Amino acid sequence: MSHKPIAAGKSSFDLIDFPAFLSALDLRGEIVFLDVACGIGNYTIEIARQMRETGRIHALDLWEEGISKLRLKAGFLGLDNIEAAVCDVSKKIPLGDHTVDICLMATVLHDLIEDGTHEGALKEIVRVLRQDGQLAVIEFKKMPGPPGPPEKVRLSPEELDQVLAPLGFQCRESIELSTAIYLSLFHR
Repeated sequence: MSHKPIAAGKSSFDLIDFPAFLSALDLRGEIVFLDVACGIGNYTIEIARQMRETGRIHALDLWEEGISKLRLKAGFLGLDNIEAAVCDVSKKIPLGDHTVDICLMATVLHDLIEDGTHEGALKEIVRVLRQDGQLAVIEFKKMPGPPGPPEKVRLSPEELDQVLAPLGFQCRESIELSTAIYLSLFHR
């Protein structure tokens, strides 16, 4: 695939309170975790370290270079609970129906909306997410930056609700992860 995503190579990982993020997720047990538009896998790597042998992480991105870097780092660190793949999530996520417990979209939904590919991606997420699964969306607060994208493309929690409600998602809670970034947790 030759298309380079809008924010390829950028990550919000170093901007957030990672312990607060982790405490909001329930990573106990044999969790199947999906990191959509994972980039070089900063979130993937740290979540894999937390889950170790008890869970499996599928990390997907359109950006081949990012997936290659993630595979190398995971191999170097001995994290064999990560499956990384190049994939256009707006067309098809290479997982079975209702197989994912938690899906993460870390500062990517605004890019998919800007690209016009969010509807396909969200339909695929609905397809692979278990009925009691969780969608974790990290976004930049709707305010001038930096860091992050221009204010006009950022999504407020209310705008997230408007995008996700038609697909049956309800916000369980929103948590501040930094002065510029928040996490919203959705269930269906």
